[in-house]
Amino acid sequence: MQTLIEPFRIKMVEPIRQTSAAQRAKILEAAFYNPFLIHADDILIDFLTDSGTGAMSDRQWAAMMVGDESYAGSKSFYKFEAAVKKITGFEHIIPTHQGRAAERILFSIMVKPGQIVPNNTHFDTTRANVEYNRAEARDLVIPEGKVPAAIHPFKGNMDLDKLKALLEEHHATIPLGMMTVTNNSGGGQPVSMDNIRQAGALFRSYKIPFFLDACRFAENAYFIKLREKDYADKSVTVIAREMFSHADGCTMSAKKDGMVNIGGFLALNDGQLAVQARNLLILTEGFPSYGGLAGRDLEALAVGLEEVLHEDYLKYRLRTAEYMGERLLAAGIEIIRPTGGHAVYIDAKQFYPHIPPDQFPGQVLVCELYKLGGIRGVEIGSVMFGKKDPATGQSLAADMELVRLAFPRRMYTQSHFDFAIETIKAAFAKRETTRGLRITWEPPFLRHFTAQFAPLDS
Repeated sequence: MQTLIEPFRIKMVEPIRQTSAAQRAKILEAAFYNPFLIHADDILIDFLTDSGTGAMSDRQWAAMMVGDESYAGSKSFYKFEAAVKKITGFEHIIPTHQGRAAERILFSIMVKPGQIVPNNTHFDTTRANVEYNRAEARDLVIPEGKVPAAIHPFKGNMDLDKLKALLEEHHATIPLGMMTVTNNSGGGQPVSMDNIRQAGALFRSYKIPFFLDACRFAENAYFIKLREKDYADKSVTVIAREMFSHADGCTMSAKKDGMVNIGGFLALNDGQLAVQARNLLILTEGFPSYGGLAGRDLEALAVGLEEVLHEDYLKYRLRTAEYMGERLLAAGIEIIRPTGGHAVYIDAKQFYPHIPPDQFPGQVLVCELYKLGGIRGVEIGSVMFGKKDPATGQSLAADMELVRLAFPRRMYTQSHFDFAIETIKAAFAKRETTRGLRITWEPPFLRHFTAQFAPLDS
């Protein structure tokens, strides 16, 4: 059969509030042209993030009913711990309320001012946690990873030549290495097993610990199965276990490939580092057998980590992004190619070639999608990653100007995606008359979450 159906049935529905174009224009103005500040009730289709926004399965809801809420030694923790160990093979499993808490604990212990943390591409909270410790977050993605139209099966790969050069010159100031799988900031692009293996070997040759940012590990493993020689006949579970075997630990926001609405963990093999991490966990998150999560959350997460490895689900999820990407390209709308696992990334620089980076073409597009169709996406460009020149105060552009439409897991059906495609086409049809934005207020860190904007003509 040619039609790939959703590999689930719907048991419960949530009504969506419809709004008019006039209402949305007022809502957007009141939110200072930042969709993060719009009330969720005023969103028709929410592609802001796939983090914690998906639908849990009947098995997950059932598991929540047997959650053990004991403060210490909860049996739900041991179920969760066993599930993580089965997939990752790491010895020490430390639960946190979400991924950025795991990052904060790890970097607080390991990263000092003036050091360098290399990655293929740091995502926003990872970069912010490194920079909060007054260290440098260095991105080393391959050149193809910075060219939206370039075709490469593993555009998330680390540039190994650049990594070698960095390690040779600065290994004494590198406390750990990171690899983000899949590479979120670069379009949800996968990293090959060979690249993970070689990067891990390079870090270990200098006795530098190597960590995966593993929030979309299952999607990355499925891409390896589809695209890398010698893995076609291996299960996604076996591939995932091999990915983790080349690292010394991982951070994970389980709100992605954990298939839950809240949760994360830090996993390690180093016992001394784990002691330090648990001490900080107790201080800031909670006792090591709950780490800021309820027992019912740990139960749901243990089930989610098993369900995310079902290959019918992964096939459907990757095909959803591919489906939208094909239709946008057919309409002349440039995206990051090939499509990744969890989102479609529109090239806002090509969408609005007349809008320069300091007028934020990606932010303009997310506003237009909301005004035209009530759709919420997120800018990944010079708002999220742009910086100011300390000497001149002028804005420095990001490498790419993107709009990410991230798909909540098991949430929307094909008609929702078809409506989103129509909305994007409508924005494209009026692109030549669309104007830029200016920032009227911004915070010192992670400005995209709360920054305020205004149209240039206001």
